[in-house]
Amino acid sequence: MSNIAGRVREAFRGDQRVDADALIARLDAVRRFLIAVDGLLPDSDLVPAHTLVERAGTRLALSRDHTVVALAGATGSGKSSLFNALAQLELSPVGVRRPTTGVTHACVWGPLEGANHLLDWIGVLPRHRFVRESALDADDETALHGLILLDLPDFDSVQRSHRLEVDRLLGLVDQVVWVVDPQKYADRVIHDSYLREFHRHRDVTLVVLNQADRLPPAEVPRVLDDLRRLLDTDGLTGVPLLATTALDPAGMVGLRDALERTVAERQAALRRLAGDVDTVVAGLDALVGSARPAGGPDDTAINGLNRALAGAAGVPAVTEAVERAYRHRAGAATGWPVVRGWRRLRPDPLRRLHLPGPAGDQADPAESLVAATSVPDPTAAQRSALGLAIRAVADRAAADLPAAWPGAVTSAARSRLGDLPDALDRTIAGTDLGLDRRPVWWRIVGGVQWLVTLAAVVGLGWLVLGYALRALGLPALDNPMVGQVPLPTVLLLGGLLAGLLVATLTRPVVRWAARRARARADQRLTARVAQVGDEYVLTPVRIVLGSYAQARDALRDAARR
Repeated sequence: MSNIAGRVREAFRGDQRVDADALIARLDAVRRFLIAVDGLLPDSDLVPAHTLVERAGTRLALSRDHTVVALAGATGSGKSSLFNALAQLELSPVGVRRPTTGVTHACVWGPLEGANHLLDWIGVLPRHRFVRESALDADDETALHGLILLDLPDFDSVQRSHRLEVDRLLGLVDQVVWVVDPQKYADRVIHDSYLREFHRHRDVTLVVLNQADRLPPAEVPRVLDDLRRLLDTDGLTGVPLLATTALDPAGMVGLRDALERTVAERQAALRRLAGDVDTVVAGLDALVGSARPAGGPDDTAINGLNRALAGAAGVPAVTEAVERAYRHRAGAATGWPVVRGWRRLRPDPLRRLHLPGPAGDQADPAESLVAATSVPDPTAAQRSALGLAIRAVADRAAADLPAAWPGAVTSAARSRLGDLPDALDRTIAGTDLGLDRRPVWWRIVGGVQWLVTLAAVVGLGWLVLGYALRALGLPALDNPMVGQVPLPTVLLLGGLLAGLLVATLTRPVVRWAARRARARADQRLTARVAQVGDEYVLTPVRIVLGSYAQARDALRDAARR
């Protein structure tokens, strides 16, 4: 048997050391990834990462002087016999009844006190913990001080609780020694359900062909070669493969040497966590890919959003009211004074929308508490156009992102949709429409109208006075003549005609100025509405894109070794 052990012994891999600080940095990168994607990606996709961060933090906080090695295997593989042979004590029950191992047993080399916290976290009951210390050993066991060896339940047990316990513990231990026997070493359960899943943990995986003494010596190399082929297929190329037998101390030399080297290096826990990070990063890679996110949606989508927001906010109705209000106010300021009062009796078009009207004619503050404006509500077509514009913004922003992110971008773009109507209404109500100042030319034309109207009134009064004097038989007034026409008549007719002429000449100017006022109001309203769109639609989208960039960078940092 000693010849067989010498023939198949392989050096345990431990050439690549894992730097603890670098590992902690990788774990912190995974934590940053989780923070970046919190609330954006499905929680089910993030469970392994959350589990890794929690387990790794706990494992690193516990004893680094101990190495937890688990013996895992199927029913009848001789796992418990191997456990007892390594401990040189009968600690784990061995028998013919299957499954034999129903609970996990632990053997600690060195003082038990230092390992208790670690065993509490792993979940080994105190009554199943044993100490490998004896005065008769002298220094024989010193090389294994710090080793915590676990004998796990059989992973192919008919009792489901045993399998669940094995799966739980395999996620916690530092190193796994897979124990197979010559009869079932090729069993698909161990290869498909377990060994293949450990391909990123090759540095902390060891496979032993136990009970090799049951094979003819000439058959051992052939079986080992076949097992090596299966391990290569499982992605475990280079994993140490040993032949053992619990009946012959010489058949345990290779395994014991491997364990001594593992304990001496104090690297198993770090390598296990590094493999866990590799596994988690590989699983998360599809969520972020390698796309470089754009700064946001393009100008075409933004312009479409602004147009849709302007329509939903009632900007066309307000700008039309601005044009009519300008004409209304200009007419009241430049028209004949005798009809200005009549114009003022007509309500200002902006006042009807609860928008700033003429000075001294503002909306009742109590009314503004109920509704900012009375701008008509958006039509079904306008609401539909706004929804399509928001969707277009999200689609263009997420065009190059992995499949997990467009939904998050769309949700962000629509996250404040319910607040948009009130925000747009407040924006319309608070926008300076540019009608507060009265143009200078209004005053000039108004002054001219007052002068010609005064002239007409003076001429009319003069004529009335003359007719009254004649009716009373009093001497008539001596009216000055302008050519052949009396001055009072010239003042009356000239004032009326001049007023009509000024009104006629002013009317096209008022229409032109009203259109300019409408254009200015449209520009201001569109700019303010665009600010609302930026705050309520584009900013949430940019936040998600920023989170994606942070997640991608964090995952890239976590992948570095």
